[in-house]
Amino acid sequence: MTVPTGSRASTGYTDADDTFRAARPAGDETKPSWKTTELWVYLASVIAVLIAAEVVGEGGDDYFRADRAWWYVTLLTIGYVVSRGLAKAGSRSRDTDVRSR
Repeated sequence: MTVPTGSRASTGYTDADDTFRAARPAGDETKPSWKTTELWVYLASVIAVLIAAEVVGEGGDDYFRADRAWWYVTLLTIGYVVSRGLAKAGSRSRDTDVRSR
């Protein structure tokens, strides 16, 4: 095995045709979404908005119309997607359960 020279990193290995391959860090993906509290908070919030839209509109005056309720659900969904993206971008799961892979 030859030691790489120049600007290459010192961690890695050289394969049979003398090509340096950088070692990749071992790490798992983030937790599955159903194991996170953000999913359950998101679902509870969506259900609460839809129930509130149904209940508030029962007095004749519709203070909380369906289009406004679905607008809030859309905003909640955007927030959930962004939070999942940030979670996947910056952390690793140390889960050893084979069922969650």
